[in-house]
Amino acid sequence: MPTEADTCRKYIEPKLRTAGWNDEQIKEQVTFTAGRIVVAGTKVSRRPQKRADYLLRYRPDFMIAVVEAKAAHKNPGDGLQQAKEYARTLDLKFAYSTNGQGIVEFDFITGVETNLVAFPGPEELWARLSSHLAMKTPEQRQRLVSPGYVVPGKAPRYYQEIAINRVIQAILKGQNRLLLNMATGTGKTDVAFHICWKL
Repeated sequence: MPTEADTCRKYIEPKLRTAGWNDEQIKEQVTFTAGRIVVAGTKVSRRPQKRADYLLRYRPDFMIAVVEAKAAHKNPGDGLQQAKEYARTLDLKFAYSTNGQGIVEFDFITGVETNLVAFPGPEELWARLSSHLAMKTPEQRQRLVSPGYVVPGKAPRYYQEIAINRVIQAILKGQNRLLLNMATGTGKTDVAFHICWKL
């Protein structure tokens, strides 16, 4: 019986490439949380990590969609709840579930669930998202997805990337005052540096 890995290799990746996604935009098997720490009395344990089958990036520093894969013998929508949960955590507007044959999309902008025969391409998703974000000028849209400062071996954590992108969006929309609230040890200095670099 074909496994989820077989589905990814034989069906999903070719469909993503046909839609126009390239190797730099497709990130496979991405673990984005270490797992919640649970304390029970004197014992400490971690819950399972969150791992997306695919994260799609419009630009290297700009995640745009998550894809959850299921084995070919399962229904295409079986992974949609998981994809939606990951999309909420990662502040993404597009979640997909697929068994390699059928594709189910959930668009958080419209709240609509749709059955598709092919993945939308990066430019289509960016057009839908930038319209929703009300980025009116090409300069605003370019500034939002401009690359951050690359530190080898130290990419921003997912929540840092979300914070950076939300602040940039707010500034580009004309907000003059912003309050970014982050806990101790979560990389506030890194986030501030990346915001300055992008601007």
